[in-house]
Amino acid sequence: MRSSPLPRMSRRGRVTIGVLIGVFVLFTLLGWGVNAWTDWLWFDEVRYTQVFTGVLATRLLLFLLVGLGMAAVIAVNLWLAHRLRPRMRPHSMEQATLERYRMLLSPRLGTWIAVVAAVIGLFAGLSAQSRWGQWLLFRNGGDFGVKDPEFGVDVGFYVFQLPFLRYLLGVGFTAVVLALLGALAVHYIFGGVRLQGVGDRMTNGARAHLSTLVAIFVLLKAIAYVLDRRAMLLEYNEGAKLYGAGYADVNALLPAKEILAYISIVVAIAIIVFSNAVMRNLVWPGIALALLGVSAVAIGGIYPWAVQTFEVKPSARDKEAPYISRSIEATRAAYGLGAAKTAGYAASNLTPPPSLATDTSVVSNVRLLDPQLVSETYTQLQQVRGFYDFGPKLDIDRYAVSGKTSDYVVGVREINYDELTTQQNNWINRHTVYTHGYGLVAAPANQICGNGTPYFVSGFLGDSDKAAQGCASQTEQIPAQQPRIYYGERIKADDYAIVGKTGDRNVEFDRPTSTGGEQYYTYTGEGGVKIGSFTRRLLYSIKEQESNFLLSEAVNDNSKLLYVRNPRDRVEKVAPFLTLDGDPYPAVVNGRVQWIIDGYTTAATYPYAERINLQAETTDELTNRGTFQLARENVNYMRNSVKATVDAYDGTVRLYQFDDTDPVLKAWNKAFGGDLVLPKSAIPAELAEHFRYPADLFKVQRNLLTKFHVTDPGDFYSGQDFWQVPNVPDAPDSGQKQPPYYLFTEFPGQEGPRFQLTSAVTPNGRQNLAALISGSYVDGQPRLEVLELPDQTRTGGPVQVHQQMTNNGDIRQQLNLLSSNQAQVQYGNLLSLPFADGMLYVEPVYVKSNQQDAFPLLQKVLLSYGDGGSYVVLANNLSDGIKQLVEQGKRAGQGAPPPSGGTPPPAPGPTNPPALTGALADAAAKVQSAITEVKAAQASGDFERYGRALKALDEAITAFQQAQSAANPSASPAPSGSPSASPPVSPSASPNG
Repeated sequence: MRSSPLPRMSRRGRVTIGVLIGVFVLFTLLGWGVNAWTDWLWFDEVRYTQVFTGVLATRLLLFLLVGLGMAAVIAVNLWLAHRLRPRMRPHSMEQATLERYRMLLSPRLGTWIAVVAAVIGLFAGLSAQSRWGQWLLFRNGGDFGVKDPEFGVDVGFYVFQLPFLRYLLGVGFTAVVLALLGALAVHYIFGGVRLQGVGDRMTNGARAHLSTLVAIFVLLKAIAYVLDRRAMLLEYNEGAKLYGAGYADVNALLPAKEILAYISIVVAIAIIVFSNAVMRNLVWPGIALALLGVSAVAIGGIYPWAVQTFEVKPSARDKEAPYISRSIEATRAAYGLGAAKTAGYAASNLTPPPSLATDTSVVSNVRLLDPQLVSETYTQLQQVRGFYDFGPKLDIDRYAVSGKTSDYVVGVREINYDELTTQQNNWINRHTVYTHGYGLVAAPANQICGNGTPYFVSGFLGDSDKAAQGCASQTEQIPAQQPRIYYGERIKADDYAIVGKTGDRNVEFDRPTSTGGEQYYTYTGEGGVKIGSFTRRLLYSIKEQESNFLLSEAVNDNSKLLYVRNPRDRVEKVAPFLTLDGDPYPAVVNGRVQWIIDGYTTAATYPYAERINLQAETTDELTNRGTFQLARENVNYMRNSVKATVDAYDGTVRLYQFDDTDPVLKAWNKAFGGDLVLPKSAIPAELAEHFRYPADLFKVQRNLLTKFHVTDPGDFYSGQDFWQVPNVPDAPDSGQKQPPYYLFTEFPGQEGPRFQLTSAVTPNGRQNLAALISGSYVDGQPRLEVLELPDQTRTGGPVQVHQQMTNNGDIRQQLNLLSSNQAQVQYGNLLSLPFADGMLYVEPVYVKSNQQDAFPLLQKVLLSYGDGGSYVVLANNLSDGIKQLVEQGKRAGQGAPPPSGGTPPPAPGPTNPPALTGALADAAAKVQSAITEVKAAQASGDFERYGRALKALDEAITAFQQAQSAANPSASPAPSGSPSASPPVSPSASPNG
């Protein structure tokens, strides 16, 4: 018996290697087991164990089926190649060289085959288990009820069946190629295939084996050609610059693919027959393969290219028209654009109408608070403790208070663990004391206090002196019975909390009291995983790599662990098949703070539909500033099919079906037992009142509408009527797109004020306004509306209007006074509002001191009407600005030219007014003194002092007017001198801001 040519390893070496492998496997299995066990406990807490078991079982099934199948194919072919080896091999230098390898492999050939097959099967199984989503849709998908325009096949085949079939075909190709390479190697090592020596270079057995594998590969290629015919409806059509098969594809490439499929079948048969039955050599099979390659190039490449070049390009507009029409129709259907209602809007009125001053639907609801800018204001005025945080951007929602519905800027006072001091940031404090935030803070979006701060109406910390400043309501207008926030956007993945009674005292910091003390609390909600037992504590000690789970007295028999506390992460874990909107928002529903997250079902194989990248289409100025950036996912179908909620106190997750016609959601729901998503009828009425049109879906639809509002194929091909999304008005060179904004307003053709997401678009390459796009809900159904302006309108777009307003001579001078070395001007959302057959533009102006911990204050409002440049004012508040616009309109109607500045000209009076005496002189002196104080406060950058100075000036002017009326009731001339910034609204917080 021949011995192995390699030296044997010592017993100690084998034991050492065995121990190392055992330790590696043990820790790998331990880590996997701990993660699986803790995941099960988490899913059990949120009552979605069917997701855990369904995904895990599917992954294991695919891993085993594909892994074992691949391993079996490889093993069988390697074994068969060895089995077919020749008993006698001619002597040659080549065979002498290969003898050492045969001596190495032969004694343990079964082991070598098993190892190779197992490794390949392992990687194949790991790849397969990641396809669990495709498999579940393949198993559970149904029909769309829509057929593709070329083959008449239901769209459901493309969305549910085609992706997994193409994957299986790829697995088949991989298995055959690896089997062919492995078999060829074994045949060569054991003499079945020879490069040297006399006689045939290949034995009959080796030739039959290898030719069969090649024939199977060619048959798989025939199947690939058949699937490619369907997949052509998903490819990019270079001629039309759209997705879907075009003229050359349908009339040249489709027939070519069919011909190539038949040729492949003939070639496969020829390979087997000529190699084994007729000529018993590889000459004719080689010729057949070469002919297949030539056919693929000639029929599948050159012929379609010739049709495209010589037939389509000279008359592409006409040739591609039917296929452009297919792409337009499919795109509008796939993204829900087909239901968009388009109406014309002349915008022919360029003069401010008197009805601006009396309107109650548009003007009274104008949003002045910018949720991005006032976040700092919320933090400074409502933070109370340094570790509380509202995030970089707040949210917009609407509430009915005292019978009136208005939009509110809302934010949640959350714990920001990054802001804990060094002393506070130890394990005990971080995980057992600072466990939650407190309160949903809200302020009306169209209402401010006299010093430019929001007027807070909710989120007060118990008995604190909330109304002492005069900038808050006396009572909670949006009361939350449970205001504590254990689950929030500011919480990171590793910010877990351990709650539960510790002895007889409460240990969780709850909120500060008005007496300067602190109130403590103990969590009583149902959320959290119980970790009272030693086993659970050991389990999570391993998971978090933290010994305090076992050693700390803060963890006891009553303890519960709260983790995965970010609402978006929580829903993503429960529904991994959903693409989640990047902007979750909080709402008080039935007395509890609920996070609302929009969930999308998507697909990438809807025939003829435009394919987009979600990250690219949804990125704008606000991305990653209080919102989450979506993944770089390519899709061509999108539906807002799910509204998800997460209770901010106990973490309860609920998934509600919102689009009950979506076939993709039906397939996912069926895959997880049929009751994973609650029916639409189960949505509470009070929750539905807070649903809003989702921002990311709106951005996708808006961007697509810039092209796909054109439905005529010829016009689409020319592209002359395409639109574009404008850049940020106050920073157009940044290249960032203007975000859409939520408004509670009424557009032309609407029955009344509606909470809607709106955006302006401009013609491609120009700055004037092309259309206003809005998304809203009417009777619980989404409604997308387009208000289209004439092509040659004089109405300006956002960038153009902002430049015209801020470059006005008098306004620029006033803006320069507001900004200085100690302060900077910041612009809020530029709102484009259709009104009285014209356009009203409103842009809040904030001023922020450069001092530390300063925050923006709303000081002025820019307004314009018409084309954006003729009628412009910079007013102290909205009501004053509207009055000034109306006055400008009246003067224009009387033939007077509109003023060039932001304030109306003073009434004519005598050139040399008489000297003032007595009480009138004293009052005038107080006005002059107040003006001096306003200028000094402005120069100092102290905005609290500035607000007090403006209030004093307002009182001084009122006193002067009263003294003037008493001295001469028949005349009331204005006081001499005026401040650089007129007083804003009084602290009574008028609804007009």
